[in-house]
Amino acid sequence: MITYSYRQAGDDDVDVITDVYNEAVVEGGSTTDLTPVGRESRKAWLERHRDPYAVFVITAEEDGVRRDIGFASISVFYDRPGYDGVCSLAYYIARDARGSGAGAFTMRALLDECAARGMRRACTTIFADNAASTGLCERFGFTRYGYMPDAAYDSRRTLHAMSYWYVDIDR
Repeated sequence: MITYSYRQAGDDDVDVITDVYNEAVVEGGSTTDLTPVGRESRKAWLERHRDPYAVFVITAEEDGVRRDIGFASISVFYDRPGYDGVCSLAYYIARDARGSGAGAFTMRALLDECAARGMRRACTTIFADNAASTGLCERFGFTRYGYMPDAAYDSRRTLHAMSYWYVDIDR
């Protein structure tokens, strides 16, 4: 049986965050970055997540072996003060850890953290053809509030429609 946990990311986690993200960039289908990102850019991204925003590392343990399998973030939705309490969510799970409940664990953890951090609404933007992420949004009660056809390319030069989702946070 696999058990999941998470921790707030720190400087020691920049490598795992970079590796998991770059795996997603190369694979295509989940990010609009077209080439892998450098460690320093991920470090700067991590440092911009000041309270109440945060980045978390997702860990899986199976048969006594623990490993970091992904990361998730609660980020600024829009930098004007009227949007305080509204955040943007993102998560990336290593390819070999998908399909075993890690995404659902991560979404639940993000929503719990949003509530604990005083957020009132969480939003996310995903490729409309990303069935796993779309399914998670639906499962966790998100509402799709927008759809933009032929909006963004991934690293494989595939053009994707974007879907925009939100959920109200129970505090």
